[in-house]
Amino acid sequence: MNNNSKYIIQFAIILVSLIFTGRLFSIQILDKNYKLAAEDNAMRPIIEYPYRGVIYDRNGKLIVHNTPVYDLMVIPKEVKIKDTLAFCQMVGITKKEFEDRLKTLKKQHRYALPSVLVKQIPSEEFAKIQSLLLDYPGFNIVARTVRGYPYGSLANALGYMREIDQKGLDRDTVNYYKKGDYIGISGVEASYEEPLRGKRGVQYKMVNAIGVVKGSFNNGTFDTLSIPGQNLHASIDITLQNYAEKLLNGKRGSVVAIEPSTGEILSIVSRPSYNPNILSGRDLSKNYRTLTQDTLKPLFNRPIMATYPPGSIFKTLQALIALQEGVITPGEQIYCDGLLIGDHAPPGYYNVHRGIKYSSNNYFFKVFRRIINQKKHENTFIDARIGLTNWRKYVAGFGLGHRLGVDIPNEKGGHIPDTSYYDRFYGKNRWKFSNIYSLSIGQGEMLMTPIQMANLAAILANRGYYYTPHIIKGVADENQPLPEYRKKHFSGIDSSYFSPVIDAMQEALAGTAGRAIIRDIEICGKTGTAENPHGEDHSVFMAFAPKKDPKIAIAVYVENAGWGGRAAASTASLMIEKYIRGEITRPWLEDYVLQGKFIY
Repeated sequence: MNNNSKYIIQFAIILVSLIFTGRLFSIQILDKNYKLAAEDNAMRPIIEYPYRGVIYDRNGKLIVHNTPVYDLMVIPKEVKIKDTLAFCQMVGITKKEFEDRLKTLKKQHRYALPSVLVKQIPSEEFAKIQSLLLDYPGFNIVARTVRGYPYGSLANALGYMREIDQKGLDRDTVNYYKKGDYIGISGVEASYEEPLRGKRGVQYKMVNAIGVVKGSFNNGTFDTLSIPGQNLHASIDITLQNYAEKLLNGKRGSVVAIEPSTGEILSIVSRPSYNPNILSGRDLSKNYRTLTQDTLKPLFNRPIMATYPPGSIFKTLQALIALQEGVITPGEQIYCDGLLIGDHAPPGYYNVHRGIKYSSNNYFFKVFRRIINQKKHENTFIDARIGLTNWRKYVAGFGLGHRLGVDIPNEKGGHIPDTSYYDRFYGKNRWKFSNIYSLSIGQGEMLMTPIQMANLAAILANRGYYYTPHIIKGVADENQPLPEYRKKHFSGIDSSYFSPVIDAMQEALAGTAGRAIIRDIEICGKTGTAENPHGEDHSVFMAFAPKKDPKIAIAVYVENAGWGGRAAASTASLMIEKYIRGEITRPWLEDYVLQGKFIY
């Protein structure tokens, strides 16, 4: 071998060595991607889910809390099981479910990543298997919490949580949620999701080749602590709520009670309903399917979603509009012979006081006709059009025909017909008072929700204004609701016109709802019997008490229970006494309501 060949070989060896050295230097020092990849193989992120904010009632009683549960996570790549059947029996799944899950994760390219195998293992079950899991590489536990409801009530208002779906992830514009996270779906849980949820944390752990944790990665430099959600303070009186649910048990309908001076909801009952605890935990999906198939619709939140004709309780509003418009005066006597519209009130002279006290249909037929036909145009059809538009403006001022804005999702606005509604049926300028007179007594095309009825009672109690009804009175340590619930909404009716209506409401109990009278508590109320073409009429009652400095406004709607003076008025009266006195002094009335034999 000559010298030239020798030098060439030596040069080639040196060159190759330099190339390999440079490449190693690039991989280990310069190129961060390789460094991070190596770290990922030895580092495992462990999500730390925050405690969701709890909820208290107005008196500080805990009505929603957190219960610890545990998700069993699996990293298929690291799994080593000698007896698969024994393992599956230990964690409560079948062998087929286990194998199918691993196969799915492999298809999703998650074979080397932690994924949920068994969700929401209760504490007592987890305690039995915790130590045994140490013998199974590839598995670890992530702690979570689910909601618990110690009183088992208020289900439709509080709502429930479930795992976020793809639609929810797509709507998440800030990219907070990840697959497997839980989110409020309905009720307060949905409305106040952001303050309740808190902020998740993460811990990075070093693991060895068989998945055993060896300590924090980089001394915890990159770890973040979870931040608990904020607690909510509800306006609900849970004692009153439980009592209302008891009274309405076995019936179909709603109860809504409001504090007039603040708009705070004291009680909100939907019946039929369900125990909220069954929509918390790993049986949620099964129980939810059962509820959706129930023909009684327990998931339907009647106080804010059901719409009904208000019946005679609407006569109070008709009187106020007529007084404001000047088409009647409080003492004006109007003769009613009972021939214009069906009536249970006897023929005779009626004014505002007597018309409300005895709930005269014929009196309010004539009052409404004066509101609609004010001869502002020589054409009768156009005059009716002007009258209805003006009337509807006043009605809207009482929060009717649109959503009130309560802090519970899916509120309905009811229906107050306008000129365009009748134009579609009769043609423009082809309808008049004789086509719409059923509105005079709260029937016809008019629909209200129970919460709107309770709010009407609150407006009467306040002599002309209301605060938007709301169920949360404070977030975290704040004692004030959100700004939108601190604003007064005025009805557009002068406060002076409320006195004759309220005086009549006080005496109306003796006329149509004697059962509702409570000794030493002045109740101002109005019954209603809403016509139902599909069966027995609905029983309606709204009231507030005491007359001076009212503490509670209430509406009760009991479907297919007949006269308002029976089911609805009796229930409301018991609720008022329970809230103001703290006890019931008329056990006979309580028994009457609980038995529910209102039709006789």
